[in-house]
Amino acid sequence: MNGFIKWLEGLSERDTKVRAVLRRSLAFDPGRFAPAYPYVEPFVKDEDNYWRREMFYLVAGLWAAHWREGRSGAAMPIGKACAAYQMANGSPSTERRFINLLDADYDQLSQRLRQMLSLLKDQAIDFDDLLKRLLYWNDDQKRTQNAWARDFYRTLSRKTDTENYTNKETSE
Repeated sequence: MNGFIKWLEGLSERDTKVRAVLRRSLAFDPGRFAPAYPYVEPFVKDEDNYWRREMFYLVAGLWAAHWREGRSGAAMPIGKACAAYQMANGSPSTERRFINLLDADYDQLSQRLRQMLSLLKDQAIDFDDLLKRLLYWNDDQKRTQNAWARDFYRTLSRKTDTENYTNKETSE
């Protein structure tokens, strides 16, 4: 997993076709678009692990679809990026979409992630973290979902705490 996104970025710098192929792969179930194989298979070490293989293909496609030239800002995990988006636009539907993502099962996960990343098109996403977390999506204790929820709500809480503190100081 370590170095996968850097590998894709390096390939993409030499040939922009890489991003086009990986974006196109999102129209198929993860790992079912043969032209994407040369870009992902070198990193799928445990070929018997179906979930791992699919998550590498999904993240590669999401990375390619989300890629923007000259994007600035530090890459954020999904939970923090969703909170930053909600704070910037104030839309309550962001939280609803985020909760739906956290509740996604196998059949829904790919589509909900695509929708969320489309919403977060201006945010820099930490795709290494995304891959790492997705590999454990099916954990019985829902560690990935809990980590993303913590990131989301703690980020929102810090903003609210800061606003309350600032309002309290100005009223005194």
